[in-house]
Amino acid sequence: MATHRYNMPGYNYAHAWAGWSPASPFSHSPSLRLHFRFLLCQDRIMHSLSTLVTVALLGCSCLVSAIPTISTKGKKFYDSNGDQFYLKGIAYQRTPEDPLLDANQCELDFELMASIGTNVIRVYHVDPTQSHTDCMSILEKNNIYLLLDLDTFTTQINQSDPTWTGAQYAGWQSVMDEFAQYDNLLGYFSGNEVITTADGSPSAPYIKASIRDAKAYLKEKSYREVPVGYAAADIAQLRPMLQDYLACDDVASSNSSLDFFGLNIYEWCQASDTFTTSGYSARTSEFADYPIPAFFSEFGCNVVQPRTFADIPVLYGDAMTDVWSGGLVYEWIQETNDYGLISYPTPATPYGTYGSPTPLSDFYALSSQWASISPSSTPILSYSPTITSIACPASTSGAWDVDPSASLPDTPASSDIQAAKDRLSLTWAVADGRTTAVIPPLSTSTSTSSASGSGAAKASGSGAAASETSASTTADAKTAASGAVGGQRSWSAVVIAGSVVMGLLSVVPMV
Repeated sequence: MATHRYNMPGYNYAHAWAGWSPASPFSHSPSLRLHFRFLLCQDRIMHSLSTLVTVALLGCSCLVSAIPTISTKGKKFYDSNGDQFYLKGIAYQRTPEDPLLDANQCELDFELMASIGTNVIRVYHVDPTQSHTDCMSILEKNNIYLLLDLDTFTTQINQSDPTWTGAQYAGWQSVMDEFAQYDNLLGYFSGNEVITTADGSPSAPYIKASIRDAKAYLKEKSYREVPVGYAAADIAQLRPMLQDYLACDDVASSNSSLDFFGLNIYEWCQASDTFTTSGYSARTSEFADYPIPAFFSEFGCNVVQPRTFADIPVLYGDAMTDVWSGGLVYEWIQETNDYGLISYPTPATPYGTYGSPTPLSDFYALSSQWASISPSSTPILSYSPTITSIACPASTSGAWDVDPSASLPDTPASSDIQAAKDRLSLTWAVADGRTTAVIPPLSTSTSTSSASGSGAAKASGSGAAASETSASTTADAKTAASGAVGGQRSWSAVVIAGSVVMGLLSVVPMV
């Protein structure tokens, strides 16, 4: 309140709201008293507006200081500050269904990850019906981004019987609805090793259709246009057709090209391996003219143990950084396949493993290698790529059985999507005990393809030419085989401040 406006001898501000004071010059003048109350109210409004502006600016400040969002330009990733972004990531699937629900465990794991420079984790399956705010906030606090697979065990595309149904699309939409709000969401995978054999190419159009529809849904909902990509098994017979087909964008497949390509690669397997002998040189040549970002969505062969990660200085060195944007080491937890960076004190259960993570020798080796790298970086303002579109590969009988001119599978009908969502809601209600209604059967493919990675190549270290088996339903099967929502933060500050103003006005007495 501006007390200097009426600096009158004997005026008692402590009685101002009562409208009367024995010492007040307005005590016996209703008109003056009313005029004074008007001016006093005006002071209150101006003070409240000042508060509103301050709070709104604080909200904007929060937005500025929040983690930068990641997008793509040409074949590189950039954050919203214009700095090139390289992935230094770890595969993280501590529980089969969703590792991002236990805030206490997230705190323990993500702080340890951050201590060695991790900036990305990859999660293969989540439960979109749950809130992920706590674990996503812990990730953001530690400057770690999330790469997330859109499918679940019941909505993934199966190469032996490919489908793209309303039930599958509804499940993917639910994942996007839940995670669109997080600025540290780096990207979505439309599938992980859907095609695991040379004769699996007929399922490629279904992958491409899912990419088309995922990108369309982000746009339809006015969500931030998070990049959508795919993680491929390293199958020699499918190169380069698969990566080219998913990146091409002709009339028949308009708006269906992916935004990045991930390769699950286990080729640097011997202590004597080099850039040339490992196969890294050949893969880099194959992707030299690829127009979008590519990275290793899984890597870290363990034929020689403990792992030394001798390939990391090469992956982040000048021979590869013009083509590759880093990669994600497989994997965080120690399982029977011996790919773990840490172990937990409690034994593995169907619900995951828990407790304070204990670093293993691989963890320290990875820490040392990451600390040694300093990949060259090109600021976004200095990067003007020449975008050359990729032609869709021609069909080759017995090798690549995909007609490049054929239409993609249709977008599932809205009625089918809504029916699937209604059924999903009923399923949740039954699970929560809110109803005893019978859940109707749903006609859709529920068989599983690869759950979370390239099994056979990891187990054998056989590298590029390996014929890889699909992983089953848990990560342990590896042994066998700021956008629209972000902007709500600043508006929330304005709404809260506006409520403060209205609250203050409501206490000004009216005459």
